[in-house]
Amino acid sequence: MSVERSSQLLKGVLDMCLLAIIAEEPSYGYEMVRKLHERGLSLASEGSIYPLLSRLQRQELIEGYLVASTEGPRRKYYRILPDGEERLAVWEGEWLELAEGVSRVLDGGARVDR
Repeated sequence: MSVERSSQLLKGVLDMCLLAIIAEEPSYGYEMVRKLHERGLSLASEGSIYPLLSRLQRQELIEGYLVASTEGPRRKYYRILPDGEERLAVWEGEWLELAEGVSRVLDGGARVDR
């Protein structure tokens, strides 16, 4: 898949992926990017996630807090809030429905077994 096409697809779901990572455990930006890369989303970068983290914070889905680091300045960690947990559950359901629909289209209308 081309980088441009992958980037466009990622833009639509990156906020959901960030919420999912933060729901696992509080994380800071570089750590989130590393986890995304480990899971196959290599196009995600710190530059692409910080605007989304700010938006998720303004929407009160996550909150940021500073933690002392032994390796330099304090790091800003993010944790999920109750509204974020609810939103993630909704987005996961919508994603599964969309992915199943796309799979059906690509399979020529055949039912996808799950």
